[in-house]
Amino acid sequence: LNLLIFHFKKPNIMCCFSSQHDTFYAPLSKKHRNLRLTHLKRRRTQLKEAKERKKMIIVKEEIKMKNLKLYMENQTIIEENEKLRKQAMLLHKENQDLMSQLQIKLSLQNINTNNN
Repeated sequence: LNLLIFHFKKPNIMCCFSSQHDTFYAPLSKKHRNLRLTHLKRRRTQLKEAKERKKMIIVKEEIKMKNLKLYMENQTIIEENEKLRKQAMLLHKENQDLMSQLQIKLSLQNINTNNN
């Protein structure tokens, strides 16, 4: 058996080995060079796209975390607003009660001053 195994060593030269360990170098044909360049370009493109996908996944996760934090912050603010609204309603009611008491006192004073 006399098998030839081709192995790419340099861009334009192909190294050929036979089963008898004879070594010789044959220049790559233009077709082989173009095919190899095409494969390299495709691989570079795939690696670049994979990097971009990883970056996008990381960015999406960061955005999700920021959204979650903002959501939690908004929930806290909404709860605080509810408490403040209730407190404002109580203060308004208390203010109305005090105003009515003041009006009663003033009307009683007016009645007393008119009788004297």
